[in-house]
Amino acid sequence: MDNLSADIKPDEIPEGFTAAGAGSSPAGAAAGGDKQTEAQQREAQRQAVLEQAMTPDALARLRRIKLVKADKASKVEAMIASMAVQGRLPGQVNEGKLIEMLEGLDAKHKSAGSGKINIQRKRYAFDSDDDDDDDDDLL
Repeated sequence: MDNLSADIKPDEIPEGFTAAGAGSSPAGAAAGGDKQTEAQQREAQRQAVLEQAMTPDALARLRRIKLVKADKASKVEAMIASMAVQGRLPGQVNEGKLIEMLEGLDAKHKSAGSGKINIQRKRYAFDSDDDDDDDDDLL
């Protein structure tokens, strides 16, 4: 039972799986590993930029927000990182500035109209807005 991969023919392996044992690495996994390490390096660079651009209190607050609303926190992280790389940040982002950015993001999201339901009712020709609703004129 130690060498199960020897008993399995290559055409019996489902798509997306490999017959590699625990000690070997297939050639296809090297390309996937490179992508994964590149993604980890990009994330590490992003975190380094955020640590330089933000005060420790603001960074801690952003991490707490990330636990609850990951999409909102990632948008703010992207904003701060891009501003820092472009040199548009006058100094470190403190907790108050972070709150302003979050509120601005909320205002921008609400102004887009998402989540708001607009009901438009049909108006018929026989509906009249007149105060005279008696049908005497029809006779």
